[in-house]
Amino acid sequence: LDAITWWKSDKQRPNLYRADLTGADLTGADLYGANLYGADLYGANLTGADLTRANLTRADLTGADLTGANLTGANLTGANLTGAYGVSLPTGWELSQFGIAQRTTEVSG
Repeated sequence: LDAITWWKSDKQRPNLYRADLTGADLTGADLYGANLYGADLYGANLTGADLTRANLTRADLTGADLTGANLTGANLTGANLTGAYGVSLPTGWELSQFGIAQRTTEVSG
């Protein structure tokens, strides 16, 4: 993940298009603006990760731990969040459209 941090500091965004990150420990990862289109994040630990403005279109986040992750401005179109937990979404987003587990909380802002 050092390379991912470097990309951000160089004003480039990491391209993890369709990457297989199954079960990856991405705790605190700096994924600001990352292209994670179609990425397999099944069971990944994204605790405290910065996913601000990340493209998570069609990503598989089944069973992922998103506790404390920043999803501000992230694109979750078609993402699978079935069984994901620790998810906080902005007010107005429909949790049911993502199949998010009941342990999910909603925040305003």
